[in-house]
Amino acid sequence: METETVLDVTVIEPRLKHPTIFQNFDSLLPGESFVIHNDHDPKPLYYQLLAERGQTFNWDYLEQGPVIWHVRIAKKAEEEDTDTVGELVAKDYRKAQVFKKYGIDFCCGGRKTVSEVCAKKGINQSQLENELAVAEQGSTDSEHDFQKWDIGFLSDYIINTHHQYVKDNTTFINELAQKVAGVHGANHPELVRVAEIFELLGSNLTLHMMKEEKILFPRIKELAHYKKIGATIPTDDLGLVSTPIQVMESEHEQAGEDFEEIKALTLNYKLPADACRSYTILFKKLEEYENDLHRHVHLENNILFPKAIQTEKELAPISS
Repeated sequence: METETVLDVTVIEPRLKHPTIFQNFDSLLPGESFVIHNDHDPKPLYYQLLAERGQTFNWDYLEQGPVIWHVRIAKKAEEEDTDTVGELVAKDYRKAQVFKKYGIDFCCGGRKTVSEVCAKKGINQSQLENELAVAEQGSTDSEHDFQKWDIGFLSDYIINTHHQYVKDNTTFINELAQKVAGVHGANHPELVRVAEIFELLGSNLTLHMMKEEKILFPRIKELAHYKKIGATIPTDDLGLVSTPIQVMESEHEQAGEDFEEIKALTLNYKLPADACRSYTILFKKLEEYENDLHRHVHLENNILFPKAIQTEKELAPISS
């Protein structure tokens, strides 16, 4: 049996780490893989590989710290499905309810294919695909217009709808979580942890949205303007949208993981017998907040960001 190649990234000069990994990946045949050995989580590499090679690889953690990280990177076989869960929902939002039913994250962690999430969660893939097919026969609504929207207009919609929701609700939920933890924390210690997680989540999301509104979205609206007037973009401006998008997607994934922990702690927002009115409102607001976050991140990860990257490529000057 052939031994799998292990690339020790820790001994490679920093500026050569990613180029070496990309060179190793590009040399793989479909179905082949190698393992990287690292001393920290190589998640930024994942987003760079995704941005530059697309859905052509599988990424599997074999060991996740705290000292050593081992990740298997495999080049997908040509016959493997390449549409991710997020892309499927972007094409047809009716499928979101099916994925939600099975506990499949289609936004913050929507970068996996159906076969990958089914294998990871032990879901019957045929049954899931049948339900997705049924969903396609359901009634349509205005959700499908998002794919047709101008990226500048979509950016404004996200700010005015979902960013505003976060701004309007974060402080209230944070104060409510602290209050409920103070009253019920002795009998339900998980509430203390829920309050801690949400406080950090809210702080991170506030900073996250500020970066989008000050840096990324103005760039996307600039691209929309160039497209509208039929102009190419200066060579020096190429690639300005990809890097901040990688950062935003990484932060989206962290927000998704935070809510997964909150759901686990609360048994999916299940109220105990001694829940008071404030306790009840807290769980309803947390669930509402999570649902809005799913829609919010779906619009960015699965629609806005891919369209922005594609627009930047289309507007690049033709090299002579």
